[in-house]
Amino acid sequence: MEQSSDRAESRHISTETLVWEGVTLSIAYEPSWLAMSEDYGPAHLEMHVVAPEGAPLPITETGYRSHFLARGIVEEHGGPVAYVRVWLDEAARAPGWKHAQVRRAQLSLF
Repeated sequence: MEQSSDRAESRHISTETLVWEGVTLSIAYEPSWLAMSEDYGPAHLEMHVVAPEGAPLPITETGYRSHFLARGIVEEHGGPVAYVRVWLDEAARAPGWKHAQVRRAQLSLF
């Protein structure tokens, strides 16, 4: 039991804010998820839309995303905000996202 509490006490989760195309996101990043090991284990990113509530993003329709990835990748991109910005920018180039943006911008009678 003590090992579990030691791990919980050693967890490091940073939280930052990103505004991307008018949408405010909260980004939580844990470089060593659950403090599993200093040499092994995934990193974890958790993002959710703060405002406007329920705004879609090209990486999530619900406004929430939990993502596990290999350690060091986020740091290689300059940190959590830089990593998520690149991820969003890249995903926004997809034809499906562009089409959805056009549909959302047009008024609909139905």
